[in-house]
Amino acid sequence: MKAYFAGGCFWCVTPIYKIYGVDKVVCGYSGGDEVNPTYEMVKSQKTGHRETIELIYDPANVTYDKLLDIYLSNVDPFDGEGQFIDKGFSYTLAIYYNNKDEKNLALEKIKELESQSGKKAQIALEPFKSFYEAEEEHQDYYLKNPEAFEKEMRESGRVK
Repeated sequence: MKAYFAGGCFWCVTPIYKIYGVDKVVCGYSGGDEVNPTYEMVKSQKTGHRETIELIYDPANVTYDKLLDIYLSNVDPFDGEGQFIDKGFSYTLAIYYNNKDEKNLALEKIKELESQSGKKAQIALEPFKSFYEAEEEHQDYYLKNPEAFEKEMRESGRVK
C-alpha cells in the first residue's frame, strides 16, 4: 500500500519512517497541477506542490493509523507557514488520502489533536491526485550526506 504525507522538508521526515516497518520512502511532490515539477520549481512556491513523501508499506507490518501517529508526532501541526525554518507553501503540511477510510481516520486524528491542544491544526486534508518522484539527489539524503543532514536537522530546530 501507499500513503502520502507532506511534512515540510522531505529530507527531514524520510528517516523517521525507515525505522517503523515502512518498506520504502520516496521523496517527491504532490498537490499541484504542474506535470513533472523539479525541486527548483517547487521550491519557488509557484507550482502548488508540497514536498511530500510516498510511503510504501505492508499493513501487516505497520498500519495507516500508526503512520498517521508517526506523522503527527514529527511535525508542528499548528504552523501554517511551513515547518521549522522552512517556510512557504511547499513546506506546509498535508495528508493526501487515497480513499474514504484514510480520509476519515486522518480527520479523526486531526480533530483529536485539536481537542487536546485547544488549537486549530494547519494540516490540509486532500484527495491524492498525483505524485512526482524528486530527483535522485534528494532520495535518502540523510544516508548520502550525513553531515549536511545533521546540520540541517539542528539548524532547522527539528533536533536540539
